[in-house]
Amino acid sequence: MIRNFINGEYREGRTGRTFDDTNPVDGSLIDNVSEAAREDVDDAVRAAREALSGPWGSLKLAQRCDLLYAVAAEIDRRAEDFIAAEIADTGKPRSLASHLDIPRGAANFRVFADVVRNVPTESFASHAPDGKPALNYASRRPKGVVAVVCPWNLPLLLMTWKVGPALACGNTVVVKPSEETPATAALLGEVMNAVGIPKGVYNVVHGFGPDSAGEFLTTHPGIDAITFTGETRTGAAIIRASAAGIKPVSMELGGKNAAVVFDDADLDVTIAGLARSVFENTGQVCLGTERVYVQRSVFDAVVQKLADAAARLKPGHANDPDANFGPLISAEHQKKVLDYYALAKTDGAKVITGGGIPELSSSMKGGSWIEPTIWTGLAHGSRVASEEIFGPCCVVIPFDTEKEALHMANDTPYGLAASVYTRDIDRAHRFAGALKVGVVWVNTWFLRDLRTAFGGSGASGIGREGGVHSLEFYTELSNICIKLNGEAQ
Repeated sequence: MIRNFINGEYREGRTGRTFDDTNPVDGSLIDNVSEAAREDVDDAVRAAREALSGPWGSLKLAQRCDLLYAVAAEIDRRAEDFIAAEIADTGKPRSLASHLDIPRGAANFRVFADVVRNVPTESFASHAPDGKPALNYASRRPKGVVAVVCPWNLPLLLMTWKVGPALACGNTVVVKPSEETPATAALLGEVMNAVGIPKGVYNVVHGFGPDSAGEFLTTHPGIDAITFTGETRTGAAIIRASAAGIKPVSMELGGKNAAVVFDDADLDVTIAGLARSVFENTGQVCLGTERVYVQRSVFDAVVQKLADAAARLKPGHANDPDANFGPLISAEHQKKVLDYYALAKTDGAKVITGGGIPELSSSMKGGSWIEPTIWTGLAHGSRVASEEIFGPCCVVIPFDTEKEALHMANDTPYGLAASVYTRDIDRAHRFAGALKVGVVWVNTWFLRDLRTAFGGSGASGIGREGGVHSLEFYTELSNICIKLNGEAQ
C-alpha cells in the first residue's frame, strides 16, 4: 500500500479508504493508495509548522543547502527505484523517464540550493532629513508552510520544481500529489529520511480534490502559501479558496500553445521541434504545441513531414527498448481526448493521420492508448483549435503574412508558451517579442535553463518560477533601514 508520509513516518489515512493506482499501459492494478482524512492533513500541517520553528528553522543556510545536495545524490543513487515507480504510474517510455523526469527531479534540488547560496539582495546608502547617513538593505525569510499541489504528467519533475526552491528558502511543505501518480512523491519520503532531513519538513497526503486532501490542504488555516500546477479550472478553485486567508498563490495552469513556421525555416530543424512539442509524453505537456501556423508556401511540406514523424512513433510497454510513445494517463482522460477527436471530424477536419485508438497487442488492450493525430481544414476559431486538449494532436493552419500569424497566435485566453521557426534573426526577435506568452523558443522547443523565468499569463497562470524568480514566491522580502550616527567616536 502507498501510504501518507507525515512527520517522517508512513501511515495509513484515517478515512480507512483506499483508491487504486493503475498502470495506464494495460489497466492493471499497481497498488492501493491510502486516502488522507482531514485529521491527517491537520497532522501534516502541524508537523510542518513545528519543523519550521524547530530543527529546520535553526539550520544555517549552508547546512540546509548541503542537505538538499544530499537529497539529489540519493535520488541519483536510487534512480532505478524512481524510474520504476514513475513508469508504472504514467506508462511513459523508460527512455523519457530516465533521461528527463528523474534526472531533472534530482537537479531541481541542486539548482535551487545553488541559487539560494548565491542570490544577492539590494542595499542603498542614503541620508535622513537631518543629514545623517542611513543604510537600507533587503532581507529574505521563508514564507512558512507551503502547500504543494502537483499534476500527473511529469510527477517527480514538477513536484521537485516546487519542493526544491521551497526547502532551499527555508520553508516546509505538505505535498498533495495527483491521485493518478502518487508513487514518486511517497518514495521521496524515504530519501528525506535517509539523508537526515528533519521530520516534518516534507510531508505527503494522498487523495482527491473536493472534500478530500486537496480541499483540506488548500483551505487549511495553517498554510501560508499555495503553489499549484494543473488544469485552469482547478487553479481557479484554489485561488478562490486562498482568498479567505489572503494567501499568496503561484499558479502554472493550462495552455493552447502555438508554433509559427515561416517559409524560410530550416524544415529539418522545424520538424524535429514540432514532433517533440506535439507528441512527446503523448502530448501531456503544458508547454506542448496544439496549434501549428505554417506559411502557405511550405504548408504541404510541413504537414507531410510532420505526418512522417508521427508514423515513426511506436507504442509499447515502458520497458520495451523500441517503444517511444506511451499511453494517456487514464481511461477518463482518453475519453476526453477521443471526444475532441470526434469533434474535429464533426467540424469538418481533414484527418492527416491518427484520429482514434491504435491497433495494440493483447497485453495492452486494457490501456489508455490514443493515436498521434494531425488535422488540417479547421478554422482558427474552432473549438479544437481553441480549447486545451492535452493529447498528442495538433491542428495545422496556413497563413500568408507575419501580421496574420501574430494575430492568430495571440488570439487565445492562454499565454504560456510558443515557438517560432525562421532563419531571419530580425524577424525572430521581432515576432518573439510580440507574442503574449511567458516562454518563447526560436528554432527549438523545451530547451530549459532552470535559472530563467518560467510561467504564463491570462488563463495560463500567475507568477514566475525558476532561478531567483522562484524566490519571489517562496520568500518574504523585508527592507531594513538603519539610521547611522555619522560621527566618529
